[in-house]
Parts: sequence; structure tokens; C-alpha cells
Amino acid sequence: MPISRRGVLIGAAVGGGLVAAWTLRPRTFADPLPPGRGEHAFGAWLKIAQDGVITIAVPQLEMGQGATTILPQVVAQELGADWRQVAVEPAPVSGAYANVPLAAEWAPLWMPAFPDLADGPDDIFARRFAEANRFAVTANGTTLAAYETPCREAAAAARSVLCMAAARRWGVAWEECDAHAGFVLHDGKRLSFAALAAEAAELTAPDPPPLRAQAPAETPIQGEAEAPGSFPRLDLPTKVDGTFLFAGDVRLPDMLYAAIKHGPAGVTELTDFDPEGVARIGELVQVIEGKRWLAAVATNWWAADRALTAMKPRFRVTGALETTTIDERLDAAVRRGDGQAVAVRGDGVEWGTEPGSGPDLALRYNVAPAAHVTPETASVTARFADGRLELWMASQAPEGARRAAADALGISVANVIFYPIAAGGSFDRRLEYDHAIEAALIAREVGREQSRPVQLVWSRWEEQLAGRPRAPVAAIVSARLAPEGEGRIAGLKARIAVQPTGREFGRRLFDNQTAPAALANSSGESDPMAVAGAMPLYDIPHATVEHVPADTGMPSGRLRANAHGYTAFFIESFIDELAHRNGREPLSYRMEMLGGDPRMAECLQRAARLAEWDGGQAQSGKGLACHRMEAVAAGDGDGAAGGRIACIAMARQEEGGVRVSRLAACVDIGRIVNLDIARQQIEGGLVFGMAQALGAAVSYRQGVPDQSRLADMNLPTLANAPDITVDFVDSGAPPFDPGELGVAVAAPAIANALHSATGLRLRSLPLLSGGL
Repeated sequence: MPISRRGVLIGAAVGGGLVAAWTLRPRTFADPLPPGRGEHAFGAWLKIAQDGVITIAVPQLEMGQGATTILPQVVAQELGADWRQVAVEPAPVSGAYANVPLAAEWAPLWMPAFPDLADGPDDIFARRFAEANRFAVTANGTTLAAYETPCREAAAAARSVLCMAAARRWGVAWEECDAHAGFVLHDGKRLSFAALAAEAAELTAPDPPPLRAQAPAETPIQGEAEAPGSFPRLDLPTKVDGTFLFAGDVRLPDMLYAAIKHGPAGVTELTDFDPEGVARIGELVQVIEGKRWLAAVATNWWAADRALTAMKPRFRVTGALETTTIDERLDAAVRRGDGQAVAVRGDGVEWGTEPGSGPDLALRYNVAPAAHVTPETASVTARFADGRLELWMASQAPEGARRAAADALGISVANVIFYPIAAGGSFDRRLEYDHAIEAALIAREVGREQSRPVQLVWSRWEEQLAGRPRAPVAAIVSARLAPEGEGRIAGLKARIAVQPTGREFGRRLFDNQTAPAALANSSGESDPMAVAGAMPLYDIPHATVEHVPADTGMPSGRLRANAHGYTAFFIESFIDELAHRNGREPLSYRMEMLGGDPRMAECLQRAARLAEWDGGQAQSGKGLACHRMEAVAAGDGDGAAGGRIACIAMARQEEGGVRVSRLAACVDIGRIVNLDIARQQIEGGLVFGMAQALGAAVSYRQGVPDQSRLADMNLPTLANAPDITVDFVDSGAPPFDPGELGVAVAAPAIANALHSATGLRLRSLPLLSGGL
């Protein structure tokens, strides 16, 4: 998604879209949602058909998190629709669906020289950038933050004109009408939305439209941790019966299939292959050479994959990844590297070298690279004809994928048509779009002879080899205790060595740099995103988070929870160890240090009741951890925003490894829009975090991963999945996305549980990676 810094500042006009080009004017857009036959459009967000079906546009990638239910629910409740008549379709690429809060949060990545000019969702620069670049990225749990208000306003506007149309027929004031279950109502009379849609679509809604007094919400019932919500997922029936369309399910007439082989992890170049090896594969259509890969196109994927194996592609590799080298570089960085304080509380903390000026406790932590292991591997279908490219794919950054494919082919982005498809899991893997570039190049070569669509699917091995794992990390957490005793912390410092993962990712997304170039160009840069979540939530008067930009030589990717997935492990493991070393019970120790965060106190107390907390006594196998994540644009310690979670794990060591038998969590995510989805996200996050705690790591020898199969990843299965109980606090705070909270807290809770079970402290992820 290359941008002009000057263009951001002066608001340059741009064009392009899903099917038709359009011209951007500030905050005014051509209708991006054209109605079909028998439909009437009501702005950018919804259409009403003559049969009463209400179709709602969703600009966020559905990847299991429930975006295609949450936003339609917001619209349906504000509109007064019948949930049984609600349908959904992917929104086209358009500035009308700009994710402004995420653009503000990522301002340091697209405007690094002046990030403060656009660091809030209300800043004009953030809005101008997001709209001009059709920035509708799905990330950081911003779906509600970005789209709840525009969805409510669109629904309120539609409800207003429907009431106006009905009021004309009845000869009453439209303000006296209301809408419920798909009908406009007034004094015993009613008319369906379908009957009014044509007339209402010609009317003008008041500006601003009148919103309902209550925002969409489902209230959890205390003590009923599994109480169901009222709005079942719209995607559930088709996922159950197998008709839901994922990226790999796309089927077009006369379609071909492509398989691909990449070189070892490092800077690679295709040097040679054996073309005569495919003579007996009759289904083979074409062999296509890329700079760093070889692809085969056939009438079925299996034939294409067999052809690649037979051709034995060979690569020249520079800087092939070696886990031993990565570990050595991290160790040198965390011990001796130059760091920069990226977050400071009070006077900060800087230890001296004189006796008595150092910390009372300093502990080292290590985190291995972690793979995404998505259920669906990278899949994209492409067709190139007459200078125009069509892409069918699942992408968290659809405009980035369009621009990258256009650049690869040397065509205008206006000539790239993007058809959004749901993802079979992502965990931020689909923020990358290398496969879109590859598919575009393959489709162009196929198109030279015949205009046929080509579906490129990476094998599981290619996903392991060419995917970008979460970066490895090393950290030293240290603290000095207060003189009054009882383990109170006077100062804490987290020194974290990790490559500048946010800066690196930003160069790929916004500047369309290759992975090696982005890695090299971000080297040595300080990056607060790479250490997010490391500032303790506790009332510690002086604290410093120091980032040491490590040079591992390994391109990294974003992973669900991102930095929170390891910083919570560092801090909560360290706090637990301080409690035990000072003879303190872990729950009361944390409670005393919370300061002004009653929301976290409530979570801790209720989690303790859920799990029948016994103090984490020796051999109990119970461990506690908690974590707080800030809302978009919220400052450190903002008690009115963000999400909280407290989790108690029950775990023990068995002959085959670690057995986690139970996870009990209490969560405060403010106003809950959909209770079922919130619970699903917390439960899924806890399991994902458990996977990161016990496995999912990648190690390399000569650029080749040691883990070639899912069986090598030590992932949780249904047979060893723990019993999970989730309770929610009804705090009335602003809503917060629950998708990453569980990921962050699972690993430290399990590690602390294993300490109570075994008496040993595990300070590396995956746990037991170094043995007991």
C-alpha cells in the first residue's frame, strides 16, 4: 500500500474500487453498494429487498471472529429488523469503509516522521489517510471501534426514512412511528420494510439521524457463565453443513490449479530445476519461474504438486536461518545491546553498577519463534485478461493486496478487481499477501495463451517454510523492593530484545517492500509496538520498558495478540515469582498492588471463585495470571477503556508432557454486543494461548524448519483440551474486542500452575522447551 507522505498531508485524490472507479472527495463517496434486482440501497451499509431480506455490508474479513454477525447485529438492532431476515455480503473496497481508529493506531508506521499528527481516531490526518487509501484492514480488534457508530447511523437513517414513508400513508408524524421485527409501527398499524423500501429509498434522512437511546448490548448474568446470547451467528449454519465458502473453495469454470515451491528461509533465488522430470504428468499445463519460487499449473492441484517434486527446484540461499545463530544474536542483544526506554512511569528505572544500586531480583526469559498454523493454508484464485486482474482471496488488508498485485504486474490498481472471501483462520497471517503477488504473476503467464482462472494453494510445508512466524524474544525483568517489606515493588524494569516487528511490518504493508528489504530497513529502530503490554498494570511507582532492537536475520510476522503474547508472560511470571519469594499469596499480592483499577480487582476475585482458588499451594497445580489491554488511542492506565482478564489454570506434568485440565477466566470487556461471540473469542484465545505455551514453535537448520507436519507442532487436540469456564463482568465500560485477551494470559497462568505442581519455574516459551 505505497503512499505519498505529501499526499497524506494535502489530501491527494485517488480512484479505484471493487468493480467501478470513483473519485474521492473528503468524506463523500459514490454509492459503493449497488443494489441488485429487487433491492433498494440505503447508503453504504444496507439494502432491503422486495422479499424483506436485509443485506448488510461487512468490510472486515471473516476469519472466525464473528465480524459477519457482530456488525449485522448492530445494524439490525438499530434498524428494528427481524434477525431471521438478515443477510450479509462482503463490502467492496472503498473509502466509505475506512478503518480510521486502526489508521490512527498505526500512524507511526505510515507517517513515522509525524505520528502525533494522526494518533487519535478523531484526527483529520488519520481519517484522510484511511479514506484516501481505502484502508479497511482487519486487525487489532478494531471492528466495533471503527464500525459500530457508522453502522448505527446508517441503520438509524434507514429507519427514519422507512418511518417517513409509512407516516405519509397514515397521515401521521414520522417521529411518532417506530420499527420492530421488520415492520414500521404506529398505534396498532404496521407496514413491512419490504412494502416501504422503494418509497423510503427516495427520501432524505435527517442529519444526524436519531439513534436509539440504548446501544446494542447483551447483559451477562452473574453466576451463569454459559448463558446463551440472543443473536446466533449468521455463518454457523453453512459452516455446519459445509457450504460456507473459504478461499480454497472457490470454483470457476475452466479453472486451473497451481502449486508452488519456495526456497529455504533466507534470501533465496531460484537457480535451476529439471524440466524433463514432468514428461509423464499429462495433467500439467505450464511451468512458471519466479525469482524466488517455481510454480506448476495443472488441471488439478495434486498433479501440479507432483510436477514440482519431479522437477527438484534448486535455490541459492544467502543468510539461511539457523536457530543457534538467532539465539546467539538475541542473547547478545539482551545482555549488551543498546536499548531505548519506550515507556516510562514515574522517574523510570535505571540500575547502577555500585553496590546497593542494582535490582533485588533479575530474571531472564526466552520466547521461540511461533508459527500461525492456520487451518487453511494460503489460497488465492486469479484471472488475468485484457490488462485486468481479478483476485478471489481472503485478506485482512485487501487494498494492500490489490496494490501489491498491481505493482507486480505493472498495471493500475484500478484494473485489479478484488472479491473478498472468508478465511479459514488467520491469526494475522492474512495480513500478508505474497501469495496474491505470486498468483498474479502466474495468472499473467497463463493468460498469455488462454484466459483461464488459476487457483494457487500453498501446501502445509510451504506455509511452514515461507510463512513469517512471530519474532523470537529475550527479556530480562528486574525489580527493587520497597524498604517497608512485604514484597512491595518500588521499581521495575523490563528490558526486551526483539526485532522492531511493527516497523518491519509497516514497511511491507505501507511501502510494499519485500520481506528482506523491510527487515534490513527497519534494523536498529526503536519500536513501542514490539514491546506493547510490558508496562505492568500494577501500581508500581517507577517503571521502565526498554526495547533493544535485535538483529535476528529472520523476517517476522504479526501473530494473534502480538507483543502481548510474550510481554504478559514475562510480567506475570515475574510477579508470581516475586510473590512466592516474599512468602506472599499470589492473589492477595496482586490485589494489593492494583491501585485504581477496580475492574481488574473484580476479575481477579471472580476468577478465584470460579476456580475455587486455594492460594496456589505447593502441589496444587493451580496458577494465576491477569492482563490488561488498552483500547485504541487510550493512554497507559486509562481505567475507563480497554479490556481485563484474570485466569486460573490447573496443570501438571505427565509422561507425555504438560496436561492442562482446566482454565477458568473472568473477563471485563465493557459493554458486550454479542455474548456468544465474546465467549467464543475468549475460549478460542485461551486455547490459542495454550498452544503457544506448549508448542507452535519453529526452529531452523540451514533455512529449513525442523517442524514439517502439524504433528510436530505439539498443538492441543480435542482429546487434551481443558475444561474452560468463562465469566463476564458487566462494567458498563466502552466495548473492547475480546479476541486477544485469552491468548495473552494463558501462558503465564499455565507456567505459574506448573510451578505450584512441580516447584520449578519455567521461563521459556514453549514451556518445557529446555526440559524441567
